[in-house]
Amino acid sequence: MNSPVLRTVSVLLGTFFIFVGVFKISSVVSKELHKDLRKEYVKYASFFPLAQTLNFKVPSKWYRRTIGVLEIVFGTALAFFPNHKVKNAANTVLLLLTVMAMYTHYMVADRFSRTAPAIVFFFLLVGRLGIFYQLQKREQRLKQQPISNGIKQD
Repeated sequence: MNSPVLRTVSVLLGTFFIFVGVFKISSVVSKELHKDLRKEYVKYASFFPLAQTLNFKVPSKWYRRTIGVLEIVFGTALAFFPNHKVKNAANTVLLLLTVMAMYTHYMVADRFSRTAPAIVFFFLLVGRLGIFYQLQKREQRLKQQPISNGIKQD
């Protein structure tokens, strides 16, 4: 499966998540954005999905850094690894992180402008998986069709 559309979407999405992950763990690119993220993650950490279940308070610094590292690692896998199984696993993990981000934005009652990127990238990640499975299905159909060489058989 060597689709230019799938390859382009994978590289663009992976690069986006690498970029966002760098913002979360470092102030090298933008000090203001990094400072804002640090402040916001104090609120986000209190709504970590397993915090109440496990009776565990997640330190906001480590929550932000963990999410950032996961985005960088799986964004790199999505963008640059040639194996489709690895890419799909990375896509799934990034999809889960995005769902968790949408949940967190909802719980802290963030403005729509803060929630919108998570929603958009949720649909892009779902779309990438949809493209992959459509191409895979088409490839399987083509393999099952008998090869015709133009000779009429009686």
